[in-house]
Formats: sequence, C-alpha cells, structure tokens
Amino acid sequence: MLELTLDQRSDVEGLLRRRDLAWNTRMRLECVRLAGQGRTVPEVAAILEVHPVTVRRAVHRFRVGGRAAMADAPRSGRPPKVNRADLDALEHMLDDSVEAGGPSWTLPRLAAWLAAERGVNVHSARLSVLLKWDGFRYKRTRTSVRHKAEEALQQIARDQLEGLRLYG
Repeated sequence: MLELTLDQRSDVEGLLRRRDLAWNTRMRLECVRLAGQGRTVPEVAAILEVHPVTVRRAVHRFRVGGRAAMADAPRSGRPPKVNRADLDALEHMLDDSVEAGGPSWTLPRLAAWLAAERGVNVHSARLSVLLKWDGFRYKRTRTSVRHKAEEALQQIARDQLEGLRLYG
C-alpha cells in the first residue's frame, strides 16, 4: 500500500496522460497509481496482469526516487545510426517525390539518399526493417509494361516474330 500526496497523485496522472510515454514507464506509473488508491499488491498485479514482484519493484522505485525513478535507465551499446529526424526527412522527401511525379524509389536508392543527404550509412536491409517498424508500406515496381500495351499492337509484334522464326 502506498500513500500519495495530492501533488504526487496529480503528477502521476498527468504523466499517464502523455502519449509519448514508454511502455515500461507507463506500467510502473499504473502500478503506483493503483497502489496509491489503496489497492493491495496482488490486486494491482491482477488488474495489470503482471507479477506481484513487478508491482513491488515499481512502488519501491517510486518511494526511493519519486517521479524521476519511473523512467527506464539508459541502455548500453552503440546508439542507432538512423534516428527519428532521419526517418522524418526520408518521409518528407518521399512525399515530395510522389507529389512531383518523381522516380520509383528502391531500398538501395533510399539508403544512398540517406548517405548523401543526411550522412547516415545504413544497409538497405536494415532500412527496410526500420521503415516497416515506422509503418511504411511499399510494393515492388513492375519490370514490364505489358499490362499497358494494346492487344492489337501485341498481336502485330507476335506475327512479326512468328515470321522471323527459323524452322528446321
């Protein structure tokens, strides 16, 4: 059980209204909010469908560090090559290209554009994953214009080819 002051309660509820909150941070804040309402650890765990240890850890983190302790700790490792600004620039470029009737863009061409314009070297396979995570949808371009040709012109071409065929 956790007793929250009026300021703490409004602070937690204000944070929970944010849309850009990380999933783990939101879960910890929900644990604190429900525990602050007087619910027991097993009740909170059942409501949020998490293990009771998760609830206890979140409440302990809040007691020790307050609001600042709810966020995830920084992760180790190399930072990502492509950041949000690069993906936004890529999306803006693609939108402008579509409006202007620009060329078809392939993943290697998009990777080359990022390297030339933004100085970001990323493999086209990795770029494909990032674009899919970001909600981009694309399709393969046709390599043939056969679907646009008139049937009469296709028949004339077939007849000409038939006349050139050698029979042994």
